[in-house]
Amino acid sequence: AAAPVMLEGPGETEPPRINISISKRSMASKTPVGFIGLGNMGSPMAKNLIKNGYPVIATDVFPESCKELQELGAQVMDSPADVAEKADRIITMLPSSPNVIEVYTGPNGILKKVKKGTLLVDSSTIDPSVAKEMAVASEKMGAVFMDAPVSGGVGAASMAKLTFMVGGLEEEFQAAEELFTCMGANVVYCGQVGSGQAAKLCNNMLLAIGMIGTAETMNLGIRLGLDPKLLAKILNMSSGRCWSSDSYNPVPGVMEGVPSANNYQGGYGTTLMAKDLGLAQNTATNTKSSIPLGSLAHQIYRVMCSRGYANKDFSSVFQFLREEEAQ
Repeated sequence: AAAPVMLEGPGETEPPRINISISKRSMASKTPVGFIGLGNMGSPMAKNLIKNGYPVIATDVFPESCKELQELGAQVMDSPADVAEKADRIITMLPSSPNVIEVYTGPNGILKKVKKGTLLVDSSTIDPSVAKEMAVASEKMGAVFMDAPVSGGVGAASMAKLTFMVGGLEEEFQAAEELFTCMGANVVYCGQVGSGQAAKLCNNMLLAIGMIGTAETMNLGIRLGLDPKLLAKILNMSSGRCWSSDSYNPVPGVMEGVPSANNYQGGYGTTLMAKDLGLAQNTATNTKSSIPLGSLAHQIYRVMCSRGYANKDFSSVFQFLREEEAQ
């Protein structure tokens, strides 16, 4: 794993503090890990924990999502509270802020039965303010909360090559890092709780803007008579190159193993991207930051959700642009 990036701040020159809870957790490294949320991202992440020898105790709102993991040896519980009763390290990977609030603080939530000293790691992409609320609620119950959203998509989740952006107490980072390295290739400490979410929202706003730009560019080139594979090759050896053009091209037939090669199935849904852009919009409003392209990207993805693209990968913006022209 990459070395954590330490941000400047108070306490940097203090002698290291020994935290007993970390020591205990590190020594019991193969003790069970709870995992809540077994969707497109959560399922491969949990599988990688099992591959690395961790007993996994899992639950999901859709019981059928648990079957594959159960066959690999995971213990399946009925609710997040039941998971909290059996595990002192729990990872959550959920679609949105309301889901996170429900799973942590709801009637059958983690905090109903959480044990003191439990490490709670949320890898969902949510509003940074909600991450801070969950940290306060967890602390009241004697647990430690960290936000650790991820980047890299389903492919990186399957290959354990995710990037984790981690916010929380620096002295607890080491205990969590041990788990992150089983599921990802890069682990970056971003600062206090909520800073992981801040980094993720900035990344996804740029990703959405880049994907729309790539889709527009590819479409224009095709209209000008260029072969899409040739155009992609030229872009990727030129200054216009970006992740959307070289690793996740939105044009069917240009690349294999990406959603555009599979009718935009799988990957990162348009609904989720619209949600992320909405969060970016909220934080931009709160911080009085100007994001004209981010706002436009949010508008485009919201329109796509109402035009039948909600469950397709966000790279389907290429198909959306082609259809808009045909009208």
